[in-house]
Amino acid sequence: MDSDTFLLSGAFLLIALVYAAVGQAGASGYIAIMGLAGFAPLAMKTTALSLNLLVAAIGTTLFLKAGRLSWRNVWPFALLGFPFSMLGGAVHLPEHAYFPVVGVVLILSALQMARTAFRSRSSAHEAPVTPPFGAALATGAVIGFVSGTTGTGGGVFLAPIILNMNWGTARQTAATTAVYNLMNSAAALIGAFAAWNHIPSSLPVWLAAVAVGGSIGSYIGSRHLSDRWLRGILAFLLLMSGIKLVW
Repeated sequence: MDSDTFLLSGAFLLIALVYAAVGQAGASGYIAIMGLAGFAPLAMKTTALSLNLLVAAIGTTLFLKAGRLSWRNVWPFALLGFPFSMLGGAVHLPEHAYFPVVGVVLILSALQMARTAFRSRSSAHEAPVTPPFGAALATGAVIGFVSGTTGTGGGVFLAPIILNMNWGTARQTAATTAVYNLMNSAAALIGAFAAWNHIPSSLPVWLAAVAVGGSIGSYIGSRHLSDRWLRGILAFLLLMSGIKLVW
């Protein structure tokens, strides 16, 4: 293992740990790190989706075992999210467009997430409402296409919307987005099959690293973190990743 592979493994492990604690799989973080390391867009997209898929699978399993997962909260978003994510996976943005598009969306998502984290206690404790079926379908489809195109999995876009619309608690949202990340990462990776030859040879090492980080993070998030901490940590991660990609 060369030094670059080793350093990236450590970075990916930490990203997977922190993101998994809030129901995310880390794709935006992996993309930010690979952008700093000088990866080409196609290598970044396919690698991030591969790592995202594994961490999302671990998160889904642990949230399910902890009894945090409600399929009623997942399937309306996933019904159109899967095919549209596959379609987005087949779309490859040029480098000059790829980084700004991902960065801006992440920054906007961070601002929404921060607002839900620091709003007044009374509003934060309002009982969640069931999302309208049509709205959930449309949200899943749009986010599926955007996430498939950018290689971000989708959970980082879905979580702020769910919380902002009061469609679930932070912990319910973490479980929902873990499943959404799993399904959409698989779909986008299938859609991007023509670019699989751009996946670096070091991927197996990085998969092992994110498996460790994702397992630890998912265990912590499914059992121990408060709702406000979950929202605050995710907002910070989204903001930092977005700034790195834009600048």
